[in-house]
Parts: sequence; structure tokens; C-alpha cells
Amino acid sequence: MEAFLTSTAAVALAEIGDKTQLLAIVLAARFCRPWPIVAGILAATLANHFLAALLGSQVADFLDGYWFRLAVAASFLAMAAWTLIPDKDDGLNENYSRFGAFMTTLVAFFLVEMGDKTQIATIALGARFQDTIFVTLGTTLGMMIANVPAVFLGKELVRRIPMTAMRLIAACVFAALGIWLLLETL
Repeated sequence: MEAFLTSTAAVALAEIGDKTQLLAIVLAARFCRPWPIVAGILAATLANHFLAALLGSQVADFLDGYWFRLAVAASFLAMAAWTLIPDKDDGLNENYSRFGAFMTTLVAFFLVEMGDKTQIATIALGARFQDTIFVTLGTTLGMMIANVPAVFLGKELVRRIPMTAMRLIAACVFAALGIWLLLETL
């Protein structure tokens, strides 16, 4: 349960203002069909985060030891710093509409999430907890908590939430996880 709750909180906070949240807003504005977009986000996130959590868990099994735990702790601290840097649109306004709302969202979210801070956080969480299923479910729920309101409320939501404060809270969560793991390792 700890893996699930920690994964949910870390990713939900880290996702606020992330480029995938911006992508959700762009897709919602373009297609005006929220449910296929939500389904695409769910499917893409489950696939992407399952693979990331599995990778983290497998690497942890293979490299279990003092230095690896230090590296995972350092990755959480690096995630804390990375979270403080705002994402940009990154050209997400391209026209994807020929594939429909669901397929466009599925492909776009899966690809945009590659190497994104939430995917890297999922790898680190998978390594930390070595529980692929609960980390995947937690990080996916965190993505849905952050992105479903963006689909339905779009730009109005982003305009009202202080992104700087949310990034600071997310950074604190990642820093706390890194410090916790460091103290547990030392």
C-alpha cells in the first residue's frame, strides 16, 4: 500500500504543469470529446508506466546493494530539482486529428511520456519499492488525478492553479523521498 500511495502522490504533484498536462489541454480543445481522450491517457499511461516500473524493479533486483540505493536516492533528489523547472509546450499544437481522439491521445501520451520526469520517477519508484503492479497503479492514478481535470476544465484550471507552488510541493515530495532513502541506506 505504501508503494501505491507514494507513487500516486509523487506523480500527481509532479504532473501539474507538465507537458503531458499541456497535451491533455490541447487535445481536449482540438477534439472536444473528453471521454476518448481520458481513455487514451489511461491506456497510454498504464502501458508506459508498467514498463517503467518493471524496468525499475528489475534493475533493483539486478543491482541491489548500497551504491544502487544511493543512486536511487540521488535520482529522487535530481527529480526534485527537475520538477522546479517548468515544462514548455514543445510543439504540442501540431495537428494530430486524422487519427481520432482516442488513438491520437494514446500515441501522443505514450511518446511524450518517454523520458519525461514522471516516467523517470516511475522507474525510480519501481526500483525503490520493487512492486511493479502497485507502482504502476499508483503512478497511473497520479497521472489521471492531474490530467482528467485538465481534459474537462482545460485552460481555466491551469490559469487558476499557482504552478510555482505546485512545482515546489512536488519538488519537496521528491526531495523527502530521496532523503528518506538516503537515511534508510546510511
